[in-house]
Amino acid sequence: MTRGIKHRMKAKRKNKGSKKGEGSSSVPPQHPVKVWQPGVDKLEEGEELQCDPSAYNSLHAFHIGWPCLSFDIVRDTLGLVRTEFPHTVYFMAGTQAEKASWNSIGIFKVSNITGKRRELVPKHEGDEDGEDSDSDDDSDDEDENGARGPTLQLRKVTHEGCVNRIRSMSQNPHICAAWTDTGYVQVWDLSSHLNALAESETEGIQGAAAVFTQDPLSKYKHKDEGYAIDWNPLVPGRLVSGDCKNCIYLWEPTSAATWNVDNTPFVGHTASVEDLQWSPAEPDVFASCSVDGSIAIWDTRRGKSPAASFKAHNADVNVISWNRLASIMLASGSDDGTISIRDLRLLKEGDSVVAHFEYHKHPITSIEWSPHEASSLAVSSSDNQLTIWDLSLEKDEEEEAEFKAQTKELVNAPEDLPPQLLFIHQGQKDLKELHWHAQIPGMIVSTAADGFNILMPSNIQSTLPSDGA
Repeated sequence: MTRGIKHRMKAKRKNKGSKKGEGSSSVPPQHPVKVWQPGVDKLEEGEELQCDPSAYNSLHAFHIGWPCLSFDIVRDTLGLVRTEFPHTVYFMAGTQAEKASWNSIGIFKVSNITGKRRELVPKHEGDEDGEDSDSDDDSDDEDENGARGPTLQLRKVTHEGCVNRIRSMSQNPHICAAWTDTGYVQVWDLSSHLNALAESETEGIQGAAAVFTQDPLSKYKHKDEGYAIDWNPLVPGRLVSGDCKNCIYLWEPTSAATWNVDNTPFVGHTASVEDLQWSPAEPDVFASCSVDGSIAIWDTRRGKSPAASFKAHNADVNVISWNRLASIMLASGSDDGTISIRDLRLLKEGDSVVAHFEYHKHPITSIEWSPHEASSLAVSSSDNQLTIWDLSLEKDEEEEAEFKAQTKELVNAPEDLPPQLLFIHQGQKDLKELHWHAQIPGMIVSTAADGFNILMPSNIQSTLPSDGA
């Protein structure tokens, strides 16, 4: 399957016009529009980057106060597969405030997310590419009366220390686990805040967010702070947490609100454990990655040593993602900017890498497979780019030639872009984490030093099985 490259770049470049009132026309001179090549092109005097709105079905930005290193999308009851605008989404996020006592866990609701309607395309046998079904009744951030589109409602729970990572339990979304820079992992019940936001259109409107104090359901003190944490998708309440002292601990639920943490850690890495992911298919198996450059596979039934361990990158392995639609696939991102995809069935053969990309030149900060397309994943990097990849794509020389002939001089797309690179999103500074929305196909949320983006690229298309398929 192949797709054109015209929407890979988010930003376009054009010369600025003269300022009004300086003896010049109010209509800026026309200049060729070019695709911006991040890391290659440089802005010349009098030039600026402009977002190409045609590249998105939806794009919105917001901020919750302090920068946020980690967040999670909360599974809701508004529908399993939602395609109609406007959308409503719920999040949990932790702050990175200047003082420890100023931090909080934010529970927020963003409603009236506008955009261009795009239907899911049924995938028929033998049909590789579905036809677009964009409507013409697009809506913008402001309506004809000047009213803003998305509305942010926010409630805060006080949290001592910065939140390194936060994750919502998929089976009980009101329960979340949060890593703090003080060395604690804490489990919270945020149901009252989610309920309050769901029942009101005015509760916690941004600028007047209520701050609450409550105790966590459970907490455990590691020997050092950490970042790695994951809820088991198959066993409700089962949790693993890993720290910078290379120790991983297993949490087993003993009731709806209590956990037993095994004080004997899983040990196999020689440096900080950076990320953890439970297998989507086996309830006792999880993966970990480390600053030591390795990835380990663990089976809780086989003791505290890894069942398998292998060198994954030539630098720190920062993040991993286990494909929930194709459980044989594990993706990883490194401090050197490389991305690797492995087929875990090939581990015993010694070379399990089925794809390796060196597009990013700065550390990978987040990586996640799409919950709707088994071949697609999204990546964020310290180079201020969020990229979307589709491993099913291959270079089509005839299609590329036709595209270049149509665009002629207007597009200076570089020749060496991997054909699997589907989209590049820019505009955020110091990107930290991203997540796909499991119930809204094509929606990605990302956090950075300058706030959140909600984006739906126009060339990201999900498919649904047709009746009887």
